[in-house]
Amino acid sequence: MNRSSSAFARYSLGVLVYNVAVIVWGAFVRATGSGAGCGDHWPTCNGQVVPRAPTVQTLIEFAHRATSGVDLVLVVALAVWAFRAFPKGHLARRGAALSAFFLVTESLLGAGLVLLRLVAQNQSIARAWYLALHLSNTFLLLAALTLNVWWAYGGGPVRPRRAPVVAGALGLGAAGLLFVTVAGGITALGDTLFPATSLAQGIAQDFSPTAHAFLQLRVVHPLAAMVTGLYVIATAWALASLRRSAPHWRLAGALTALVLGQVVLGFVNVALLAPVAIQLLHLALADALWVAFVLFAASLLSTPRHDPARG
Repeated sequence: MNRSSSAFARYSLGVLVYNVAVIVWGAFVRATGSGAGCGDHWPTCNGQVVPRAPTVQTLIEFAHRATSGVDLVLVVALAVWAFRAFPKGHLARRGAALSAFFLVTESLLGAGLVLLRLVAQNQSIARAWYLALHLSNTFLLLAALTLNVWWAYGGGPVRPRRAPVVAGALGLGAAGLLFVTVAGGITALGDTLFPATSLAQGIAQDFSPTAHAFLQLRVVHPLAAMVTGLYVIATAWALASLRRSAPHWRLAGALTALVLGQVVLGFVNVALLAPVAIQLLHLALADALWVAFVLFAASLLSTPRHDPARG
């Protein structure tokens, strides 16, 4: 890897980390009920480019929009750099292009939340469906950025057709992680809209036939998380044993640690009635788990690159 490629790889990694931070801040906007801090205006904030005499909610929402704007600049720069620095057909170009595409759709979905008023205290089922779409796109964006880092550091092309059984097992794990993420998002939304004053009250809400759908669905998340977590751990170690290489063992170990950490945080979150700080840490760890899973899948499904200058 030459100096230019090395610099691009480091920049790609920095953009990935920055996106995780933006995603976590977006959850802070939801958890604090600040999604309507700029009213139903977009891209302006309450009809102004820079809000005057803003409330705390406005500052939180405006900060999220500002960091998202910076993110757009960073990813556009990533794409421009990739297409200028690497030849036609190079995988870094593909990763950067995919990242730019999903960031654009992410921005449009974020705008839709505001314009459709699916923020703050909105309790409609439509908000849950929209949230599911938004979270799915967010994780596709993270997957694209992660693959871009993989390719920037010299990883080979991902070819699932060459190992259909392995690809199927990994695809099932990915689907499970996406489902758990969406269920977790709806659970967090229910915690925000219908906060419980005690653990007993929270459990009663979950099983009450008159409770809102967000609360009745809350039990789905921990059950799905446990099943998916066990599957990811078992699959990771089974597939790593097929390759018997140190990188695969390390990634399997990292996935195991992240899953167990998520389980512990999940119990803590429930016991402490979903404090904002724990929610954000829980999401950050979920992002890290997804990134590690994508890297693990890429390492198993990729083929060696004979020419380091081409994808």
